Amino acid sequence: MSTYEAAGVSIEAGDKAVELMKVWVEKARRPEQVGGIGGFAGLFDASALKSFDRPLLASSADGVGTKVAIAQAMDKHDTIGFDLVGMLVDDLVVCGAEPLFLTDYIATGRVVPERVAAIVQGIAEACVQAGCALIGGETAEHPGLLGPDEYDVAGSTTGVVEAAALLGPALVREGDVVIAMASSGLHSNGYSLVRHVLLEKAGRRLDEHVDDLGRTLGEELLEPTRIYAKACLALAHGTATHAMSHVTGGGLAANLERVLPPELSVTIDRSTWALPPVFGLVQQTGSVARADLERTLNCGVGMVALTAAEDADRAVALLAEHDVDAWVAGTVAAAATPEDRGVVRLVGDYA
Repeated sequence: MSTYEAAGVSIEAGDKAVELMKVWVEKARRPEQVGGIGGFAGLFDASALKSFDRPLLASSADGVGTKVAIAQAMDKHDTIGFDLVGMLVDDLVVCGAEPLFLTDYIATGRVVPERVAAIVQGIAEACVQAGCALIGGETAEHPGLLGPDEYDVAGSTTGVVEAAALLGPALVREGDVVIAMASSGLHSNGYSLVRHVLLEKAGRRLDEHVDDLGRTLGEELLEPTRIYAKACLALAHGTATHAMSHVTGGGLAANLERVLPPELSVTIDRSTWALPPVFGLVQQTGSVARADLERTLNCGVGMVALTAAEDADRAVALLAEHDVDAWVAGTVAAAATPEDRGVVRLVGDYA
């Protein structure tokens, strides 16, 4: 007799995973959240939006890419959730939106309750850092599609911003400065290149201690994505910041261009920061051209803000209060030629 379990899906394992994750989900609550996990939909009390004159809802969906392959290879699953939340809320906050709630989706070839709970633990702890509620999610068992120890994670988040406080290209002015915010490492982009260069071509081991990194290669590659949400909201509320850009796939220049009006250009000076060791390791090991490195990885800058020059010192100090290293890395100017319109150029060499 055929059963669902014989086909590779265990209802009991799924139920156990839910029980194990409940303690972590409970930590990631906001007062507006209604009920707990176990329902068909997460509930959030929208009456809180009545205090807004014109509330704009912002939404973001993302995953963490092939970084999950590192977590699986190391059998360490309690940090990948930080990457997921970082990818979601840090996209949301660039327009000035406060993250309200988040839902996650975990697909796996076999539900191992402890592994699923570890993933959700990371998501919940990161939600606490971001100030948003984890109101629901889904764990799906897909035998035959994914290997028994394979999984992928994705999610979506919703936030709100007052229309009059919306950040974006329309506010950016000539004379604004670029406030660069340090990344915690590779974050969650470019891992196909990183894995190809370091693991496949060079044959380096994840448990190998790398002196320049001060830890094992695997520990460096699993360093969680920095969550900038609260720091960036403080920047939006406390300074004349006009736009922000989350540096993800495509690198610093391409992502900053997304919030730059066409009549302006930006020059960023590489000498204002040192290239962190992990990026140099990838570049040197794989003989990766600097242009390719900068188009693929964040190269030490995970978020940037375009802020009025008179507020530059205040912005850097405010970010330091939120444990985010920041500095002035460039300036906004009128585009001198048609080729410069809406363009971000990096000049000089890394310190």
